[in-house]
Amino acid sequence: MKKLPYILIAIRFIIAPVILLLAYLKGGESRFIILILMYLGLLTDIFDGIAARKTGVSSEKLRRLDSQTDLIFWLSLGFASYLLTPELIKNEWESILLIFIMEALCYIISIWKFGKETCTHAFLAKMWGLSLLTAFTYLIGFQQAGWAFYLAVGVGLVSHIDVILIILLLPKWQYDVPSCYHAWEIRKGKQRKKTVFFN
Repeated sequence: MKKLPYILIAIRFIIAPVILLLAYLKGGESRFIILILMYLGLLTDIFDGIAARKTGVSSEKLRRLDSQTDLIFWLSLGFASYLLTPELIKNEWESILLIFIMEALCYIISIWKFGKETCTHAFLAKMWGLSLLTAFTYLIGFQQAGWAFYLAVGVGLVSHIDVILIILLLPKWQYDVPSCYHAWEIRKGKQRKKTVFFN
């Protein structure tokens, strides 16, 4: 059971290039399979953290591995969306560029302050993951952007601001910080009680 979190992360890591290959080689024929893989990947993301905390193997190494795998997974879906719906993606390039800039800022500020990448697994970041799921469902499954896309951009922007505030408020690098409020509490010396189902 202690290997389960690593297995779930590995599955998500493997899914990423499979999604890209399907989009590149099969095009529109692969839409349904890509959506299934996306939802499977999300399930592995939900349960790897729960399994790690339940079995007592949650660690900095595991959580950092989880974060980087998440990035690869969602990027694969972004590139797959471009391969399948290039015009939609081109029409929304400003919003997409904004999200890329915010993501880069999170990494740059964290590496500048702590010497390592951010790994907060914040609550708003989890909400952003769900909004991305909805947006990619519409983009890949229905070839539409609309409200789902703009919701994901909005939640993504707020989520990244939250992460940047967490980084700036934390006195030292720490993983699994739910929000900038919790970072402020940690800065004041208060300890946070962790839970199995969140972080």
